[in-house]
Amino acid sequence: QAQLVESGGGSVQPGGSLRLSCAASGRTFSNYAMGWFRQAPGKDREFVATISSNGENTDYADDVKGRVTISRDDAKNTMVYLQMNSLKPEDTAVYYCAARWLLDPRQILNGDFQYDYWGQGTQVTVSS
Repeated sequence: QAQLVESGGGSVQPGGSLRLSCAASGRTFSNYAMGWFRQAPGKDREFVATISSNGENTDYADDVKGRVTISRDDAKNTMVYLQMNSLKPEDTAVYYCAARWLLDPRQILNGDFQYDYWGQGTQVTVSS
């Protein structure tokens, strides 16, 4: 059964860093585009970053560009990472990993409605 499990969330002060991980299992996720989304209290879920299945293409939300890096490791089970630096209080949210099989290994997706599989989320809190 396909499963995405996020980890690495926590509490950090403004300006700090966190590295989120997403462990994908149950399918050959190396053929899947992957994405990170987040949802803050009282707000809609929003796009953060996406990476193609071949790892060559990425895209980021404007408000995280330059501070966030998405990467993946498909050596064994697929792992997807979100390195977040210079964190701000407005980055506080539950962060979700998502996956979608695509025929084109170069394709990326930045709409949450485009993804089929979702993790349970990991909380990130940025506060002094």
